[in-house]
Amino acid sequence: MLQLGMASALETFCGQAYGAKQYHMMSIHTQRAMVVMLAASVPLSLIWANTGPILTALGQQPDISAGAGTYVRSMIPSIFAYGVLQCLVKFLQTQSIVFPMVLCSAAATLIHLLLCWLLVFRSPLGSPGAAVSLSVSNWVNVLLLSMYIKFSPSCLVTWTGFSREAFRDIWVFLKLAIPSAFMVCFELWSFELLVLASGLLPNPKLETSVLSICLNTALTVWMIPSGLSSAASTRVSNELGAGHPEKAGMAVRVVVGIAVAEGILVGTILFSVRNFWGCAFSSDEQVINYVAQMLPIAAAANFFDGFQCVLSGTARGCGWQEIGAYINLGSYYMVGIPCGFLFAFLLHIGGKGLYLGITCALVVQVTCLSIVAIRTNWDKEFVVFFGGEGW
Repeated sequence: MLQLGMASALETFCGQAYGAKQYHMMSIHTQRAMVVMLAASVPLSLIWANTGPILTALGQQPDISAGAGTYVRSMIPSIFAYGVLQCLVKFLQTQSIVFPMVLCSAAATLIHLLLCWLLVFRSPLGSPGAAVSLSVSNWVNVLLLSMYIKFSPSCLVTWTGFSREAFRDIWVFLKLAIPSAFMVCFELWSFELLVLASGLLPNPKLETSVLSICLNTALTVWMIPSGLSSAASTRVSNELGAGHPEKAGMAVRVVVGIAVAEGILVGTILFSVRNFWGCAFSSDEQVINYVAQMLPIAAAANFFDGFQCVLSGTARGCGWQEIGAYINLGSYYMVGIPCGFLFAFLLHIGGKGLYLGITCALVVQVTCLSIVAIRTNWDKEFVVFFGGEGW
């Protein structure tokens, strides 16, 4: 999540550079991001390497901590791969080069599936083999995208080769990357906190099972507005870089309309399948009935989540990451989580209360982001100058 958030700063830098036809800066920004990502991966690796002792110190059972530590240590190479991969993805995304990324990801996924089967079931590694296969597939994806960028005519003018300039003005990148990381982490950490909190409820096995089912379902359908978010970020940043703020404003209105229509459609589907959706995950009648009660809340949350997703993409395209970070901090940690705890533990609504709390956070988040977008004077919107060079 940290690396994903930091790499999102490239949606502003590269997107506006591409729109302004300052193509050589795209290469510099991407390399600068890689330097930062690789440097940030070192302390993350040290934390992952000591996951077992950390979990033990936090009170987890020693055998569980040891198993988790072994698995996470096997994932350490993927930290470096994932950081570089996100930089390459943002570099291509801001040029609207999408299909090659789909092909490379598909190839890496096929390799992962085969290697995962071999290492888990046909080698002595066991479950850590899955982590090794994921690391390998991420590096394969990096290699494939790197080869495409190096040899494809599509990137001939935007990739100018490695340059020492990437090591200059790193703080300029960090000033946008750090709030961008917080913007993403504040939101995603709150959902993980839901699952942890559900373990404190009466009948924690049922609560965590149902909440996990609903959150996995929500994550699956969230991929649709996530794609719209990337499109919004690319379109807005490109138009701002080109000096067409009115077109950027139009792009926002169009993508918001699409997100609303998508949210209504997906919400209707989720509500329609609520009575038997739990059967796909469990044969326990209690779980199935509880999922049926929870899905209408998940459908409502999905509608607002899709809405905020495209507005967050707009924020990244405009360079409003700091504003977005403050909005997410207030929405989730001053409204959502307190409301969730209030509903779940004081009003005794249980897991539904936790999910209602997050829904409240999404409503506040959408309201705040909407106010920012509505109050934006797109005719006066301008592109900032980065590192002494502007467009």
